[in-house]
Amino acid sequence: MFLYLLGLLALWLAYRWYKEAKRVPNEQERYVYVTGCDSGFGHLLARHLDELGFRVIAGCYTEKGEDALREASSTRLTAARLDVSDSESVRQVADLIKTLVGEKGLWAVVNNAGVSLPSGPTDWLTIEDYKGMLAVNLGGVIDVTLSVLQLVKRARGRVVNVSSVFGRISPFGGPYCVSKYGVEAFSDSLRLNMAPFGIKVACIEPGFFSTNVTSTDLVQNNVKQLWDRLPQEMKEDYGQDFLAETLQGVDARFEQLIDKDLMKVVSCMEHAIAAVHPRTRYSPGWDAKFFWLPLSYMPTCITDRIFIRNTPKPKASVL
Repeated sequence: MFLYLLGLLALWLAYRWYKEAKRVPNEQERYVYVTGCDSGFGHLLARHLDELGFRVIAGCYTEKGEDALREASSTRLTAARLDVSDSESVRQVADLIKTLVGEKGLWAVVNNAGVSLPSGPTDWLTIEDYKGMLAVNLGGVIDVTLSVLQLVKRARGRVVNVSSVFGRISPFGGPYCVSKYGVEAFSDSLRLNMAPFGIKVACIEPGFFSTNVTSTDLVQNNVKQLWDRLPQEMKEDYGQDFLAETLQGVDARFEQLIDKDLMKVVSCMEHAIAAVHPRTRYSPGWDAKFFWLPLSYMPTCITDRIFIRNTPKPKASVL
């Protein structure tokens, strides 16, 4: 019986590999719009797609990012200044895309732009901290998608949203997980709504990778800045030991979990764009596959106990 089940599993894996290996033809005629191309995943994806022959429209937040991408790419690539939190900027890039793609439409939009800070205990934050990140990580994804959705319909193309494994489970406070849960929900509803039009929607859910978003120095400086602005009463509730243990924990956890091979994520993005049969969700990173996702399926009482036991305790803790 065991060998029978093992044989069925092998057949299913072989079939899935064969099915997912098929790629769309005529890459040179397909336009792909990628946001957040200044650095990290977006920069690498734009260059990778350009090398494959796609006609890339790369949204960059800075002039420096635009220039660096143009120097590293072919003349097929079009770089444009884009602030996904500014609807006027989003509209201007959408107008540019309309003139470029014409009647062919837009084959894919990849919502990659995002920020991860500020992040910290919920009561350390203000509503303005939430608004800023939600405007980029969630509002930007929705705004960019809606600005070009009709063009994607025309091509019967793809929408690829970069979420996070922390759109499945929330082990820390702040707006990051909130924004990524929102991206997951938007992707799910969009996938159902667009299925009749032949549009495929994929969600990329990376674990920890070595990018500007996961810079140890930036995360630690963020914690210190949040601490410095706390009222004295709250500092006394948490205590200096809590701050010291939190800063040490950033170093220890990042060293254990961070993967430096960004192409694991870029390859998932490329598959979602170029495969005839893309997946609905991709979870690049060993920590995503073997730690965070399994945890997300466990009962809440178990995951809460694991997280509480492995995080610093405030001085005023009753646990």
